[in-house]
Amino acid sequence: RLRDLEANGVVARRELQVPIAATVYELTELGRGLERPMFELARWGMNLQRAQQVVDLAPSSLPNAMRVVLQPPADASFVVGLRTGVHSFSLRARDGWIEASRGAADDAELVLAGAPVAVLAMVVVGDDAADEVEVEGDEALLGDLRQMVVLPERLREESRELVRSGVLRSGAYDAQTERASA
Repeated sequence: RLRDLEANGVVARRELQVPIAATVYELTELGRGLERPMFELARWGMNLQRAQQVVDLAPSSLPNAMRVVLQPPADASFVVGLRTGVHSFSLRARDGWIEASRGAADDAELVLAGAPVAVLAMVVVGDDAADEVEVEGDEALLGDLRQMVVLPERLREESRELVRSGVLRSGAYDAQTERASA
């Protein structure tokens, strides 16, 4: 399938240099044209999801999970850093779209650090998840992010119930341990 995608100009192969030395595939301009429709499809698919399905959200999936649940207005412009374990990501919003990238954002206005499900819950559910997430920077932006959440009400209520049940504490996130391992 990758060979077909490459042959059709949807992805391009690239070789990473030492010390990683691996082959990676990146979306081409044509491939990036699918990004917006895919995120809209993911938003539609939330109608078929259960909140329990994100409890074991992988760190690498956090940026895209945030991009699915957040729908910024066209005039929104912000940079948010996400940190989970040794993984860092940045979200940059402009023109009603959020781009995600690996690595810490030096210019982040807000940084959310914690287990992936806790960070997501902090934005979706709110302060009920506050004990599990370290917040640095512009807390007013956190409030703005909460206003941008697009989620079926049933899923939002399931998320609240998961937080109340203590599921976030079962994999308790320790910011001090994270900083020590970084």
